[in-house]
Amino acid sequence: MPSTLRLHRVFPTRPEKLYRAFTEADALAKWLPPNGFVCTVEHLDVRVGGTFRMSFRNFTTGQSHVFGGTYLELVPGERLRYTDRFDDPNLPGDMQVTVVLRKVSVGTEVEIEQAGVPDLIPPEACHLGWQESLRNLARLVEPEIDQ
Repeated sequence: MPSTLRLHRVFPTRPEKLYRAFTEADALAKWLPPNGFVCTVEHLDVRVGGTFRMSFRNFTTGQSHVFGGTYLELVPGERLRYTDRFDDPNLPGDMQVTVVLRKVSVGTEVEIEQAGVPDLIPPEACHLGWQESLRNLARLVEPEIDQ
């Protein structure tokens, strides 16, 4: 049975900056792949009904996982919801990812829910991958460089 993953983190930065990290191709390619992978964003049309397609390539083996989806909800600085599907027939089904951004006293609280993770992906491996990605995201959005 597909699993659901829930993550929570607070970043000392503005919600708008985090939202941009989820909606700009260059930013996604920098932070989204977990350690040991590189990301190629092939297509990104950030609008409700718009689609995306990207791949993660294992830097050690050279093998790639291609995936894409459709944006279902976009509220700038507050919320994103999109589908996600692997091209690999061994990883069937649509996942749904919801990202909620909430301004708090020390920055932005982020809640991520990824529902429908294929059975072939161990939940702990998925969780570890997201933890690595969120550390990469922090390195991108936390510095305030004003030049």
